[in-house]
Amino acid sequence: MTTSKPIPAVSFQTARTGASAKPNEMGMRQMQERAYAKRGEQYLLIKSPPASGKSRALMFIALDKLHNQGVKQAVIVVPEKSIGGSFADEPLSKYGFWADWTVKPQWNLCNAPGPDEERVDPSKVRAIGQFLASDDKVLVCTHASFRFAVEQLGIEAFDNRLIAVDEFHHVSASADNKLGSQLGDFIHRDKVHLVAMTGSYFRGDAVPVLMPEDEAKFETVTYTYYEQLNGYEHLKSLNIGYFFYSGSYLDAINKVLDPSRKTIVHIPNVNSRESSPHHKITEVEHIMEHLGVWKGADPVTGFHLVELPDRRTIKIADLVDDSDQVKRSKVLAALKDPAHKNDRDHVDIIIALGMAKEGFDWIWCEHALTVGYRSSLTEIIQIIGRATRDAPGKEVASFTNLIAEPDASEAAVVDAINDTLKAIAASLLMEQVLAPRFKFTPKNNGPIADFDYGPAGYQEGETNVGFSEERGQFHFEIKGLVTPTSPEATRICAEDLNEVITAFVQDKSALERGLFDGAHVGGETLAEELTQLKMGKIVRDRYPELSGEDQEAVRQHAVAALNLTQKAKQLAAGSDAGADAAEGDVEARSNTALIEGVRRFAIEVKDLDIDLIDRINPFEAAYSVLAKAMNEGTLKQVAAVIGKRKVSIPYEEARDLAVRALQWKKERGRAPEITSQDPWEKRLAEGVAALAKYRAQQAANG
Repeated sequence: MTTSKPIPAVSFQTARTGASAKPNEMGMRQMQERAYAKRGEQYLLIKSPPASGKSRALMFIALDKLHNQGVKQAVIVVPEKSIGGSFADEPLSKYGFWADWTVKPQWNLCNAPGPDEERVDPSKVRAIGQFLASDDKVLVCTHASFRFAVEQLGIEAFDNRLIAVDEFHHVSASADNKLGSQLGDFIHRDKVHLVAMTGSYFRGDAVPVLMPEDEAKFETVTYTYYEQLNGYEHLKSLNIGYFFYSGSYLDAINKVLDPSRKTIVHIPNVNSRESSPHHKITEVEHIMEHLGVWKGADPVTGFHLVELPDRRTIKIADLVDDSDQVKRSKVLAALKDPAHKNDRDHVDIIIALGMAKEGFDWIWCEHALTVGYRSSLTEIIQIIGRATRDAPGKEVASFTNLIAEPDASEAAVVDAINDTLKAIAASLLMEQVLAPRFKFTPKNNGPIADFDYGPAGYQEGETNVGFSEERGQFHFEIKGLVTPTSPEATRICAEDLNEVITAFVQDKSALERGLFDGAHVGGETLAEELTQLKMGKIVRDRYPELSGEDQEAVRQHAVAALNLTQKAKQLAAGSDAGADAAEGDVEARSNTALIEGVRRFAIEVKDLDIDLIDRINPFEAAYSVLAKAMNEGTLKQVAAVIGKRKVSIPYEEARDLAVRALQWKKERGRAPEITSQDPWEKRLAEGVAALAKYRAQQAANG
């Protein structure tokens, strides 16, 4: 190994303004106040990070709809029973609101006995029907119970009700997603109010959460990670990175599992490449043996007691062992015990497999340690969210992904590349999620109110960069930028660029070529092939209903957001910032580093245009982090494997290159030449030639 410590790919420093936790006179935190201001909307979508207070925001909104908007009842829908506790009774009037939140015990179906149901439970469906016929106001149930109830009772049974769907990313517009199709039916009938809430509103696949025509009906409230973390009182730094190891993870975990830090360990799925030959229960025993000597289990909580070499005894909650349901229930009950919610010493380490992710609330968690890649970026965001709660004395939070380094055989290298790429994709996406938002306009478009353009203010004809401290948003002017024209394209550029970037960084071929075949490693892949061709195809496939001009606008905005974040990070942090953070030096950079990095980039470039942005390889910065984290020989091996996959220009890419070549000709008055010294001009000419060859073959074949 080239390093004995995790390499942070993302390191976020907070200003600790306290704004996100400070309540107003009605007891609402910053995000909740913003959501409540939109309480009159029939369709409301709340995009806000874990721990930002979405559950309570819904309570405020639901109470207003029930008391002031004529809505008859509220049905709260959560993905699993454990999350139902987030909607338990709350004395909101104690903090200044005009009503309390109460749920009668018989209507919180998440507290009913039995496991999370995947098959229809007649008693739950019957209970929902009884609630709808009653004069009571609030019911809480799981996604599954709600689906079955809608199937049996019909959508009209829910007329004039509020349906609030928590963890909305579980929904999709896919025909086989039952909840998604039902919500589409509710929207088309248009006789309910819908509030959708999610901390990770992206799927990264080709299937959107909602169809565009349905999503257009929603008013969106966005509260960013930047606003959330920057407004904390205690947390100074969030580090997200990966650690490559060889051999068994059970031998490597001692390098990253620090018993002095409150930690959630997610062991790998039993069928994954990282899983050991041992049984999952044995893996937990091995982890505890690494830490110290087992001294039995606490009879009240069921937590394992392990004595460390320094004689200190720590408490470990085992959520992996499901062989004894009584013992497992005891551990779960102890973790949820409200009497210990604010007790930092209640438990030290939690070891889990499929649990302790979404909706799991342990504010003291300082380190989320995950073994093996996760196929879902949403799952990774949820796991990271376990560590991003603010708590007294908690100054540094970390997420570490342990990834098995490929071994010597080429077959194993090929198999392992996907794991590596997923870890990198997650880091790139989290970098984008943590960064301030961007608002792009064409050059000389004029200043925007409430943005600070520096000591000299907005300068006509100059490169202007504005920043809104309150909203955590940059305003960038870019020469040659295409402005979206339709409402849908405008909405995408304002709200959904991370959706586009997620699809891009998850594109296997784009990641492979950008990381291991780009100019930064002496390869042949040009930045424009990634930013123009790859991103262009992703936008066209994702938004086929948009005009060509609007598709280009979305492409440019997404590339600009991704590349400006990457360049600003490089300038702000310097090449050794990740190493500084790895050593725990959380004061190594000021909390304005990213802001200053963006401004520095603008000053150094002086005349920012979209062509320059398109010439930045989005993955160059990620490779420099990877080079620190992975063995040099393995890196070369991976690059060699990817190099062997080079193929001739496929038809679709040749067609895209020909379209770009036509635009190039319009701008310069001549066709691109295949003998040019400019690599991108040469590539355009090769695309035109390849397309001509394809068409000649098609003509010959009739």
